[in-house]
Amino acid sequence: MALRIRLARGGTKKRPHYNIVISDSRSPRDGRFIQKIGFYNPLLPSDHADRLKLDLEAAKAWIAKGAVASDRVHKFLAKSGLVKARIHNNPQKSQPKKKAQERAAANAAAVAAPAEEASAS
Repeated sequence: MALRIRLARGGTKKRPHYNIVISDSRSPRDGRFIQKIGFYNPLLPSDHADRLKLDLEAAKAWIAKGAVASDRVHKFLAKSGLVKARIHNNPQKSQPKKKAQERAAANAAAVAAPAEEASAS
């Protein structure tokens, strides 16, 4: 069985709160779960004490049994020091696209042309 530590959404429309649960990866997001190990309320300020509650001992035990955390839960576990933070790096994504590179080259050429004329005189 592929175990996941993930968020299960609760709350009303536009007022979400999430339970942090251990579930089978094939079960629905808000469906059947094995154990609830915490909750997360994104509506509270980030420094509020009740924004995130997580049973770290239970999480550690489930990770030892092979459970894999979702991206958001992995960030929570990394902040608590239980797991190593994932480093995402996609340098191509931050590069300007083709047309922006062409505009930048044209602007650089336009700026360089008057400077060359001034130095030649």
